[in-house]
Amino acid sequence: MGLVSQDALNQLKALMDQVKEEPLQRTFQNIHQGCVTETLMRFLKAREWNVTKAHKMIIDCLNWRVQNEIDNILSKPIIPTDLYRGIRDSQLIGLSGYSREGLPVFAIGVGLSTFDKASVHYYVQSHIQINEYRDRVILPSASKEHGKPITTCVKVLDMTGLKLSALNQIKLLTIISSIDDLNYPEKTNTYYIVNAPYIFSACWKVVKPLLQERTRRKVQVLPGCGRDDLLKIMDDASLPHFCRKEGRSGSSRHSVNGNENCYSLDHPFHQKLYNHIKEQSRIHEAVEPIKQGSFHVDFPEPPAEKAEIVKTLESELHKFKISNGNCD
Repeated sequence: MGLVSQDALNQLKALMDQVKEEPLQRTFQNIHQGCVTETLMRFLKAREWNVTKAHKMIIDCLNWRVQNEIDNILSKPIIPTDLYRGIRDSQLIGLSGYSREGLPVFAIGVGLSTFDKASVHYYVQSHIQINEYRDRVILPSASKEHGKPITTCVKVLDMTGLKLSALNQIKLLTIISSIDDLNYPEKTNTYYIVNAPYIFSACWKVVKPLLQERTRRKVQVLPGCGRDDLLKIMDDASLPHFCRKEGRSGSSRHSVNGNENCYSLDHPFHQKLYNHIKEQSRIHEAVEPIKQGSFHVDFPEPPAEKAEIVKTLESELHKFKISNGNCD
């Protein structure tokens, strides 16, 4: 760490030591999980090492968490189970394993996620629950196992099935990504893009220049299913199911059985996650009965940079729609 970044870190630590409100202190503990330095560095990186901006970002994040009761979201199961299964079948994400450095590997089926089985609030709730389970359970466990702080993850994004209809999902995806940008910054070490069709390549060409250099460096577009490249950083057992064989469209929930398909509710990761949430809800039930219905969270306004990216992406997709005769 350079002198400038160490100085910025010391300044931010001093500012955070001045936070005395108990609710803010408690939710900050849920964020850092004992890794205070690594957490402060994430916020500093997200604000280009500007201490004032990083401090404001953390305080805004803490207030968002308190106002929306994020600390309790892992005790709010999405019920009934059939509804949650529908969400898992249409919001394709799961933990496929770990890199050789111990970083969790999350697989995301961008192209085949339909987000059509529930309301926006349920999908946002599910996304935040996975974030919180990652940060409060998965990462602390990995840190303990490897004897070092592990505070970030790797994401493998499968673009299989990406179509022009993705335009309909931009609003929801913008909400989710804005929540991540503002409240879970710098949690992803690298984004690996696999099975990218032409429509992705064309959109990436116009979006890439709009991204900050820090973000661009994180994105790697791999050839084909990415198997050979990913095996350089993880073992075969940790490969997402859609990367195991060239030409295999693996994002589909029907392509492999539940134990192999990390998107499925039957996969061990989602079974552990859902059981954890139900167990936490039983602990809290004595205080507050479990209610059906989604857990509503305030949706943030997207940052200016993201708003520009969304506008450019929508424009590019509209061009594709026109050039393809409005066909999907």
